[in-house]
Amino acid sequence: MKGGLKVPLISLILIGFVCASVIILAYVKSPFLSYWTPSQDRVFQISPDYKVKDEEVLRERNRSGQSEENVNFESSISNSSTKDKVTEEPITNTAIEGSAGIPPSFTQKGGDLKALEEKNSSKEQENEVAAPLNSAGVAIENMTSDSKDHGCNYAKGRWVTDDSRPLYSGFHCKRWLSAMWACRLTQRTDFEYEKLRWRPRDCEMEEFTGVKFLKKMENKTLAFIGDSLGRQQFQSLMCMITGGEDRPDVLDVGRDYGLVKARHAVRPDGWAYRFPRTQTTILYYWSASLCNLTPINASNPLTDYAMHLDRPPAFLSRFLPRFDVLVLNTGHHWNRGKLNANRWVMYVDGVPKTNRKIADINGAKNLTIHSIIKWVDSQLPKYPGLKAFYRSISPRHFFNGDWNTGGTCDNTTPLSGGKEVLQDESSDAGAAGAVKGTAVKLLDITALSQLRDEGHISRYSIKSTPGVQDCLHWCLPGVPDTWNEVLFAQL
Repeated sequence: MKGGLKVPLISLILIGFVCASVIILAYVKSPFLSYWTPSQDRVFQISPDYKVKDEEVLRERNRSGQSEENVNFESSISNSSTKDKVTEEPITNTAIEGSAGIPPSFTQKGGDLKALEEKNSSKEQENEVAAPLNSAGVAIENMTSDSKDHGCNYAKGRWVTDDSRPLYSGFHCKRWLSAMWACRLTQRTDFEYEKLRWRPRDCEMEEFTGVKFLKKMENKTLAFIGDSLGRQQFQSLMCMITGGEDRPDVLDVGRDYGLVKARHAVRPDGWAYRFPRTQTTILYYWSASLCNLTPINASNPLTDYAMHLDRPPAFLSRFLPRFDVLVLNTGHHWNRGKLNANRWVMYVDGVPKTNRKIADINGAKNLTIHSIIKWVDSQLPKYPGLKAFYRSISPRHFFNGDWNTGGTCDNTTPLSGGKEVLQDESSDAGAAGAVKGTAVKLLDITALSQLRDEGHISRYSIKSTPGVQDCLHWCLPGVPDTWNEVLFAQL
């Protein structure tokens, strides 16, 4: 037609219109094409640093609950690559309540959080230490030579302030706590040392409560056997379980273990208490050397005593079948003054020792520690449910002298010498070497306690002697509470 559109041109227009319609329809219905449109999830992607940091915040909140709402803390998360290292700023309760500034797409997307947890779980598995094997090549839960439990080294970490501490009152825990160690009853006026909590570096440590402890130890017996520091740990645990309350329902069952005060004795050789609702028994037996002691001349009241370096205490040999958890310690009675005052004579193989290698005190002590750990290890196959620990040495902090030469520990500023333990190995090499290759665990408390010189009795002892300070024993509540938290985490 003249002046009209030519037929080929009209055809091209129609074809173009149809193609455009097809493309628009496909765009609306096709997942493939809609994929190229940026989604909200992609707009709000979180950097890896944010994910690691906020996942740690959520884990800390879940672990602590309401007991640490007002605690500001900082921590560092170390991975194998330095570029992934994240330093955590102090976190307030408000930040935690508000998901720490995490965009909604993260908090609402369960898939992202699950993937993050799986990622971190795989990293933790890479860092785990393979479970030791017994003689049959079978992995055993309690066969380890240090404080690492499922890849966690509880001895490595830092002290942090926690306003929810202490776990009990030093004023009220009078039934279980000796007055000489209750610094709240002395002239001491600074108590910042009670507000510190130990946080392991690479793992979570389960929060201690008396209810959880008794549930774990239902129908079980825990025995502390050792010196006066072992007695402090025993008293600390009794206060922690009861919250420092009297608890008239708790039974004194010392007689069941022969722990009764002898005539003319200042105190019994130990104490044993039972919580009747869970049938949980906690006991302590005094054995400062962990040696078997026998009178050389039983008919002589002033007889010397054979100190059998290679034999366990008779109490332990007799009652071991009744124990479910055993905690041993020794160390501070190994000096000539103590041995002479107690009239202890060192014996090996049933006769006075003649080997010059053990003539010195350290040699004798090491022989004893190795001997008793070897003996306990030999007994464990007979009692599959028994978990045995050897606690490393509790450090002394005498400055400018020793206990009898004017040594002091007057510092009252917590953590003035540092707050963090970074080493992987125990500071008590002798103890670590003794448990190596055995099923006896090391309760490693030496390095973390070394940072706490302000926590000793110091000059505030109730029965203090002028010029003499106690820089060996600890104020309670105090550092031994942490030993029990680490023990609880490994049960």
